[in-house]
Amino acid sequence: MGVSTSGPDHGIAVVTVDFPPVNALPVQGWYDLAASVRAAGADPGTRCVVLTAAGRGFNAGVDIKEMQRAEGHGPLVGANRGCYEAFAAVYDCEVPVIAAVHGFCLGGGIGLVGNADAIVAADDATFGLPELDRGALGAATHLARLVPQHLMRTLYYTSRTVTAEELHRHGSVWRVVPRSQLMEAARELATEIAAKDGALIRLAKAAINGIDPVDVRRSYRFEQGFTFEANLSGVADRIRGAFGTAIAREEQS
Repeated sequence: MGVSTSGPDHGIAVVTVDFPPVNALPVQGWYDLAASVRAAGADPGTRCVVLTAAGRGFNAGVDIKEMQRAEGHGPLVGANRGCYEAFAAVYDCEVPVIAAVHGFCLGGGIGLVGNADAIVAADDATFGLPELDRGALGAATHLARLVPQHLMRTLYYTSRTVTAEELHRHGSVWRVVPRSQLMEAARELATEIAAKDGALIRLAKAAINGIDPVDVRRSYRFEQGFTFEANLSGVADRIRGAFGTAIAREEQS
């Protein structure tokens, strides 16, 4: 359980997230993920990082139960900062990052894949931001990197999800493969990237980030301000409370 790194294998480092049952990360988990990605990218032997997850799905966002167990805004601030660090670590990683996605990719998961350089997905993968149903806001910055503007807004307001095949048609997912072939496909792309000159691939990553039309760090930080406002106003607690009650009923049935 936690975040682990294997490799580099022929220039490829694999960072794996494993927080059962659904990879909803606690505050420390986001920081651990950030540290692992940064360390992998800083390793001079690494030319490409594959970010993947164990278990039922790629990522279910923030561990809401952790926030509900504590008093005050400490866990919220921690989650905000932890997510910010993890997303920035993927974006700023010194080498390209490939997200290998299976199952659900929700909330914070969108922040991770939206900041990745490439996405390979299993045919069972679904992507979405259920934030409005969870008493939160944020990561529209990253969803906007995956789909056109009006679709992003519709998905954000409705909390609906889209499939890997739909994102493939929009050009944001590189390949869609059967789940059993996911890591093979991700490694195949990573191997192609890692065959490039190590120094040049790092310059290429810095150059591409430098011409990005949106400053994703500032944009996401702006969104987080509204998340905190929703909490201060009590709106977020009300919605999270209803969500928690619904989950408890499902677990009892």
